Amino acid sequence: MFLVGLTGGIASGKSSVSSMLRELGCPIIDADVVARKVVEPHTRAYSRIVYHFGPEIVLENGEIDRQKLGQIIFASEEKRRLLNSITHPEIHKEMLKEILLYFLRGYRYVVLDVPLLFETRRLTKFLNHTVVVYCDPATQLQRLMQRDGLTQEQAEQRVAAQMPLNEKRGLANHVIENSGSREDTHRQVLRLHTKLEDSMDFLLVRAIAIAATAGLSGILLYAARILMS
Repeated sequence: MFLVGLTGGIASGKSSVSSMLRELGCPIIDADVVARKVVEPHTRAYSRIVYHFGPEIVLENGEIDRQKLGQIIFASEEKRRLLNSITHPEIHKEMLKEILLYFLRGYRYVVLDVPLLFETRRLTKFLNHTVVVYCDPATQLQRLMQRDGLTQEQAEQRVAAQMPLNEKRGLANHVIENSGSREDTHRQVLRLHTKLEDSMDFLLVRAIAIAATAGLSGILLYAARILMS
């Protein structure tokens, strides 16, 4: 099985592309969904977040107020780094569990939907393909203001808190241009899906896995013979 990284910027349309791939039958692991799971009440990350950011970010039902926490971290790079240092290790561990489950079920590849794929760079070395969903800065800003009801200043602050989309585009193997119509985006997603389905990368990964397993078996057998001699 090989891994595909899907990323973008805030309001660039990554979630729409992820949904299109899911509709085409692609297995998707959504880092945002995992992120919500690892900060549920009574988890390790939840306790650390409340300790560092204070009880005022906790809602009446005990869950973390994501909107209030978002306001804090988008206004402070230091706070943003602190939150990432708490959540990212837990997110990656949970994603690894889900990857293993897909592997055991026989999938040829899995798409990892990760907003901060290039910012953290922890996963990129394991990926065979990286996909960026891009839109021009003006479109991104307008979509964000409409979607979240933000002022232009607030929207610009949130966009500035992330790596520029132009920079992400230069790091990716594939780019989905999402500044235009949904139909145009869907055509690009179909082309990407065909490339992934036709890819033989999974054969190389399986060959390496088999070789590694065979090598490990040989080492264990050799060690056993020595111990028994």
